[in-house]
Amino acid sequence: MVQNPPIYASISISFEWAMNDFSSGFHPPAVPGHETKLSAEEKQPAARCEWDFSLATVVSSTANATVSDTLGAIEFDPSNTILATGGIARKIRIYTLNSLLRPQEETVHFQGEHQSIAFLDHTNACDNCIFTPAKLSSLRWKPGTGGRILGSGDYDGVVMEYDIETKLPIFERDEHGGRRVWSVDYSHSDPFLGASGSDDGTMQMWDPSCGEGGGSVAKVQPTKSRSSVCCVEFNPFGDALIAAGCADKKAYVYDVRKMVEPVHIFDGHTKTITYVRFLNAQTLVSAGTDGCLKLWNIVDSRLLRTYKGHVNSRSFVGLSVWRHGGLLGCGSENNQVFVYDTRWGEPIWVHGFEPMGRDSSDHHHAFVSSVCWRQVNEDQCTLVAGGSNGVLQVFVGKRKSDSE
Repeated sequence: MVQNPPIYASISISFEWAMNDFSSGFHPPAVPGHETKLSAEEKQPAARCEWDFSLATVVSSTANATVSDTLGAIEFDPSNTILATGGIARKIRIYTLNSLLRPQEETVHFQGEHQSIAFLDHTNACDNCIFTPAKLSSLRWKPGTGGRILGSGDYDGVVMEYDIETKLPIFERDEHGGRRVWSVDYSHSDPFLGASGSDDGTMQMWDPSCGEGGGSVAKVQPTKSRSSVCCVEFNPFGDALIAAGCADKKAYVYDVRKMVEPVHIFDGHTKTITYVRFLNAQTLVSAGTDGCLKLWNIVDSRLLRTYKGHVNSRSFVGLSVWRHGGLLGCGSENNQVFVYDTRWGEPIWVHGFEPMGRDSSDHHHAFVSSVCWRQVNEDQCTLVAGGSNGVLQVFVGKRKSDSE
């Protein structure tokens, strides 16, 4: 039976619009928990890992921190040589990849193997540090600025942009009524628009070039109950689409040129959707606190595959896609990093954040809270993961030879 999108969503474009009835041209979503039956071409053999992953660097604080340092956001800049992190400690740390991948300082015996791992302190490894007025939930580099401008969303409901060279804020937008901003993103073509999702139940778009606060472009309330909008992402592959994941267990995709109604609704998670990521022009990945990642066909809203193995029932644990390699990375509430190959529903690699070497603090209640792939077109990869205890770990991977 064809299902129409809910008629209670509201929208404003430049100003508040009255909501018209939705059309019936919506493809029915998959029934929760039941993927669309795959064709013979889509069926795959048992999961196998085609990569050799290893831990290269551990970055932590030598002094016992008196405040939480949960890392809620990790982002590579457009050049994939600069890394920014942010979180509960009210600071943005900037690292160069070269500073993190220094020659290994120590060899440790870990998980039955001898590994060469560099142990660094945040103070020494960090190239730049910007103190922020509030706890940070999201970071995103602004396109077209040569990696100089970094946008952020914070717990006070404010979107800000910082000049990395001067360490000063250059833009501020406070339009979410003081409710936490969970996610920020930018469009990938000029004019570069910004978007944010918040606990106020709205996704807002604005033009940062329109002076203080930015000119409002659109404001969407996907649900009548004003469920939190936990994540937003523009499609980086040319189509004028933006995705939003909400606490109502659904993800919505809008056409930014006519945001009167969602063009797709993805309904399959059983709990809050915490992240949405475009994998390519045809598919979208979502993550939820039901402990699942899901791969969707954007064209017809089909659920293609569900990925299970990590533990996620209440926290934001990160989601990142390496588009060139077809790999998904996420954290877990059991303090592990998980890597999935998009072809298989089981993880191909899992690594714990157990204490090792000089990092001997109590990790009993820690979890992996953020992850980020370096987007490079190589047969080598880099995955950076952050923990709720402020520890940053850098993993490198190489594709196995055909003989292995």
